[in-house]
Amino acid sequence: MLRKGGSKVGGMTPSSLTPCDPIFARADVRVPVTGGCVPGLNDAPAFTLTTPPRLRLPVLVAVPHAGRAYPPAVIARMRDPELAQLRLEDRFIDRVGVEIARATGAALLVANAPRALIDLNRAEDDVDWDMIEGGRPAQGANVVAPHASNRRSRSGLGLVPRRLPGSGEIWRGRLAADELEQRITGIHQAYHAALAAELARIRAEWGVALLVDLHSMPPLRAAEGEACAPVIVLGDRFGASCHHRLMGRALAHLEGRGYPAAQNRPYSGGYVLDRHGAPQAGVHALQIEVCRATYLDQRLSEPGAGLAMMAALLAELVREMGAEAALLSGGEGVLQAAE
Repeated sequence: MLRKGGSKVGGMTPSSLTPCDPIFARADVRVPVTGGCVPGLNDAPAFTLTTPPRLRLPVLVAVPHAGRAYPPAVIARMRDPELAQLRLEDRFIDRVGVEIARATGAALLVANAPRALIDLNRAEDDVDWDMIEGGRPAQGANVVAPHASNRRSRSGLGLVPRRLPGSGEIWRGRLAADELEQRITGIHQAYHAALAAELARIRAEWGVALLVDLHSMPPLRAAEGEACAPVIVLGDRFGASCHHRLMGRALAHLEGRGYPAAQNRPYSGGYVLDRHGAPQAGVHALQIEVCRATYLDQRLSEPGAGLAMMAALLAELVREMGAEAALLSGGEGVLQAAE
């Protein structure tokens, strides 16, 4: 369910983006639309979608891992809430996304539900059933059951994260099966339905759509032979989720501005790109991972002095990729981008 405005409707409360945020400073810019719900938090909306009256580029910026709407019961079940939140969140990268959208006129989809509840970059069947009460459900039960667990769920980083590398278990006790189902329907399915619908809307208007899936990463170490570690990693599922011209233009843009960047290593993208990227159908998807040291403070905990600079750099990058995407569409898309 989607609804406009920031007021409480249908038992839902305003999202983490409110009309007080900079993106809503001018009434003629855009109106937030919220949808989904966070179980255990008075059905607070799971995500916020904002679009300008007219898109200037065929771009949707999505931020799936920066949500901070934690139900009290979830915090109470964490063994170390502060550490878990710090490690799991793409800390405040949503604020970078807000600035990108304001500067470029792109659409913006921000998840308010935190990754600790459910990982929007994992498939619905990527469940570690050892952490669910009752284990794997019987065939035909009203809970999504996987055909086979994959490496991420077995390592504790599946649909609901179970453990942190180097830190151990996140939770006290197991998660009830019905709560997992509520998270899947209220957060995961609702978010991806909204994401797909907005991409389809952009594709219908422009003849093409580009999804920029925005994340952040811990500082990387320089690989052997590298002068310095990448501060931005671009992922396209090794060429499967977007046209090679988009990746080429993005890498050239960053290199021209002196920012070390890498392609697909160590992050090539995940479920979001697999599900929504369809270059042959005119829907392109590219993941951007930003080093947290570039825009957060020294503790990698709060927004730092570099946030505005990184947002400006990425806004330029989004403009470049959006213009390239419009060229891929030809016709009306090129004319709109040129206006």
